[in-house]
Amino acid sequence: MSDNRRGLDRPRDPGRMQLPRFDPEAFGRWSESIARYMGTAKFIVYMTVVIAAWFAWNTLAPDDLRFDPYTFTFLTLILSLQASYAAPLILLAQNRQADRDRLAMEEDRRRAAMQKADTEFLAREIAALRIALGDVATRDFLRSELSRLADELDEAAMRREKRRME
Repeated sequence: MSDNRRGLDRPRDPGRMQLPRFDPEAFGRWSESIARYMGTAKFIVYMTVVIAAWFAWNTLAPDDLRFDPYTFTFLTLILSLQASYAAPLILLAQNRQADRDRLAMEEDRRRAAMQKADTEFLAREIAALRIALGDVATRDFLRSELSRLADELDEAAMRREKRRME
């Protein structure tokens, strides 16, 4: 039985740093939800209200209660931090959407190819049926043959009748 735990009596592997593990699918869903929220009017309105309140507080409040003076350096830092995290999250969400679109497109192509093959098969079957029906007697042909046969039978009956009379 091998023990994967490291004790204090064993040295670490040089250059190997253990990073925390995370579920990429869960992280991707989380990033998509953030990107989806950031693309809404609700987010823009809330962000506008927060920035307007920030400006109002730091320009209209008494000097000793202002936490970010006129150049709004702290606000700039926070907005830069938000942008630095938002951009990769949005890109991750776009990449996941592109992957889904690619899979959907491949599935659409596969289905289109199957439908085309089915349509071509059915067209060949219809053509074969038409060729086979070319050899089959039609209703008009049968009527004309039955009429001709009825006429021949009538003529034969008349001839017999004439022979009997003679």
